[in-house]
Amino acid sequence: MAEILAQPYPYPLPPLSQLALVIIDMQRDFLEPGGFGAALGNDVTQLQAIVPTVQTLLNTCRTLGITVIHTLECHRPDLSDCPPAKRKRGKGSLTIGDRGPMGRILIQGEPGNAIIPELTPQPGEIVIQKPGKGAFYHTPLSQELEQRAITHLLFTGVTTEVCVQTTMREACDRGYECLLIEDATASYFPDFKSATLNMVTAQGGIVGWTAPSTEVLAGLATL
Repeated sequence: MAEILAQPYPYPLPPLSQLALVIIDMQRDFLEPGGFGAALGNDVTQLQAIVPTVQTLLNTCRTLGITVIHTLECHRPDLSDCPPAKRKRGKGSLTIGDRGPMGRILIQGEPGNAIIPELTPQPGEIVIQKPGKGAFYHTPLSQELEQRAITHLLFTGVTTEVCVQTTMREACDRGYECLLIEDATASYFPDFKSATLNMVTAQGGIVGWTAPSTEVLAGLATL
């Protein structure tokens, strides 16, 4: 059986038709200067650093015909799907729905809410608009995966400890075999990323596997 050399042990690869690449929240507002992430005082270069790696993985999966899933954290313009507690939390100068340098923050259709140009979805790729941290909450993701008989998920994106980890745990609870690609995920806080990688693989892979992109690409090349 094909596999990826991973932690805590090799990750078994299914047929290509049962595999999906999941790209979490690679949005302008999180990665670009002047966006929501920067307005909160974060160093967005921490997130920008993974873009070339995610691009390579995306191009490889497209060539192989692997299902690609993009997610966006966003809300309706009237904020009817945004709990008041989420909007108030943090007490920052800008919050969800406010007008920032790239339009209203985390609102569907606004310029800052778009996926960065380097990773623009192609026709036929799945785009999940999610109102929460996890990509299964109030979205059609479960149905999309079930319709395609997907069993294995390769995770990339931002931020590692929030939306990526939340979605990976949701997927684990639903029975999916999950691998987090180490150099294709990032956090504004490197220590948080490191801790998340350790949490995923603890206790024999309680949430799943991790591996560097080089090993993922090597494994995919054997399919």
